[in-house]
Amino acid sequence: MLELRGVTAGYGSHTVLRDVDLVVPDHSVVALLGPNGAGKTTLLRVASGLLRPSAGHILVDGEDATGWPSHRLAAAGVCHVPEGRGIFRALSVRDNIRLQTNPVLDLDPIQAVSDAFPRLGERLAQRAGTMSGGEQQMLALARSYLAGSRTVLLDEVSMGLAPKIIDEIFEYLRRLAAQGAALLLVEQYVSRALELADFVYILNKGRVQFVGESDELGEEQILASYLGVEA
Repeated sequence: MLELRGVTAGYGSHTVLRDVDLVVPDHSVVALLGPNGAGKTTLLRVASGLLRPSAGHILVDGEDATGWPSHRLAAAGVCHVPEGRGIFRALSVRDNIRLQTNPVLDLDPIQAVSDAFPRLGERLAQRAGTMSGGEQQMLALARSYLAGSRTVLLDEVSMGLAPKIIDEIFEYLRRLAAQGAALLLVEQYVSRALELADFVYILNKGRVQFVGESDELGEEQILASYLGVEA
């Protein structure tokens, strides 16, 4: 389980998150929604150790992980797939897969990625940065499985992609969740996120405005949150 308690964070003198509480339970999908500038990406950066909060705590499986560097959080099972792919563009697809694989896992990483995303299996020798945006995103997402991650933070994984590619990516996320990973999903397509999510948080101006199960959230609440008004 990943938990944020009373987290305040920002950049320099600019505060972005204000006293945020958020829980990602084991074996669940949590959608993190809100308008641009609400603090969603900042929250993921705090949760993955890229940004240290100025107040509050981050807990992993009940252990206080506040201030842990990213590599230690990754070793504890937290995987961050950032907006903008997050791959080694100069390396081949095969080498990216090898670097992303947790050596203690009993799996054939090349076969596992080829099964999940057949088009990557056809491009193993290709330099990753020369693939299409959708293919690069698939490669970035593969890390969440190859690393044996228990909690996966996903920042706008559908950004700029064609609808068919988005369908493939969300099918992969469904399989990932079915295999037991907990997901914290920031996603521009609200309907897609709600179809996948068990729980929903809405951020607005750095504060949690709504928290509940996905079927509790009505269209009026979503619209009000994105417009920054009361529902």
